Amino acid sequence: MLEALAYPFFQRALLAGLGVALFAGFLSPFVVQRRLSFLGDGLAHAAFAGVALGLFLREEPLYLALPFTLLVALLITWVKERTPLSEDTAIGVFFALSVALGAIFLSRARGYVGDAMGYLFGSLLFVGPNDLLALGVLLIFLLLALPLWGAWAYATLDRELALADRLPVVLHDYLLSALVALGLVLAVKLVGAILVAAFLVIPGAAGRLLARTFSGMTLLSLGFALLSTLLGLLLALLLDLPSGASVVLVQTLLFALALLKPAFPGGK
Repeated sequence: MLEALAYPFFQRALLAGLGVALFAGFLSPFVVQRRLSFLGDGLAHAAFAGVALGLFLREEPLYLALPFTLLVALLITWVKERTPLSEDTAIGVFFALSVALGAIFLSRARGYVGDAMGYLFGSLLFVGPNDLLALGVLLIFLLLALPLWGAWAYATLDRELALADRLPVVLHDYLLSALVALGLVLAVKLVGAILVAAFLVIPGAAGRLLARTFSGMTLLSLGFALLSTLLGLLLALLLDLPSGASVVLVQTLLFALALLKPAFPGGK
């Protein structure tokens, strides 16, 4: 590990990975408890469509993927709130649209196949100073959102009661969707669009198996996300593997270990 830290690219990847882990570990319990795993998949494909648009226009993909994915996240929430359609139906529509747009943009982005593969599966070499700056700004947003954790947890565990208590649940849904979208985009370079949704699911799922309270689940999720990122990035460097695949493999191993213990009462 000490030798690995001598490489500037690994330093950037490690800082980005730990930052993304904090973000994903915090949000993962909400994604798991609210059954939003499919939302992660849909937004991951929206992120790739934005990346493909950036490659096609020969602009920095991150600058186009961020607003595109944020727009899709807000539209999904709007369709869910304003129409009789279920959330998974809305996600399915925008999932298909994103895949179609991504395929079209990528087919026109000639000479960028290698870059596209990096965005699909993640790469230690892809993280640059601008990505760290964007991640730092996002972590500031996360700190500002910390006071909302109690209200989000309340609505997650009993949405009807939260509405009866006149909490702004719908507004919080928009904020949570926006944070998930932004976090996914910034994790794409490191984890890859195909695997980034797992980053928002597996830590919370492992924590769900072991914790007896939602706060305990959140702390365990943060711990699993940080540990799996650290070990996964080191594994990727040592064995020359895609960084996203390495991190997800370690996460899955931790989840398998969590399965050895029974879920808390009432869990499924």
